[in-house]
Amino acid sequence: MKSETALVVKKKLSKIQYVVLYFFIYAFVGWFMETLYSLLVLGHFTKRGFLFGPICPIYGFGAILMILFISRYKNNSLKLFFASAILFSAFEYVVGFALDAIFAARWWDYTYDFFNLNGRISILYTFAWGVIGLLFINNIHPFISKKVEKLIDKVPKWFISNLVNILPIILIVDTVFSSLKYLGVL
Repeated sequence: MKSETALVVKKKLSKIQYVVLYFFIYAFVGWFMETLYSLLVLGHFTKRGFLFGPICPIYGFGAILMILFISRYKNNSLKLFFASAILFSAFEYVVGFALDAIFAARWWDYTYDFFNLNGRISILYTFAWGVIGLLFINNIHPFISKKVEKLIDKVPKWFISNLVNILPIILIVDTVFSSLKYLGVL
């Protein structure tokens, strides 16, 4: 599947609406996975992520980056693996650097991992990003995409359109208030 058509199976929604919808789906799935992992490892609920709401935008942005830029390698596992590993290690480093520079806080720290770069990325997670890219492009996104299409067929277009217009506004408000909280203003 070409990257241009990777987001749109049917023309019920615009490409931008699909991008927004998938961003929020994967941002929520990322938050859920992080929360579940924390619950299993620590034995209690721990607020995960930067925002007040139940999403981790890094997962949403990561998924969209994969869908738009890496899905073209779907038929070449080696290229897909390396493109995912490199792109997401760079993405993780930039996001980690930005969060540290803006808020003087770290949401993850790989300092004690073998072969790390400033504690923001490590060879273990670089390898993991390659594997995750393979699984995401070949299995997870096609599965989610089919479920989304079935759901979209059952829900009125006006509802989905309003939802994808309202969710970014909620994200912006949450980002502003979360930023103010971490900056000590709230």
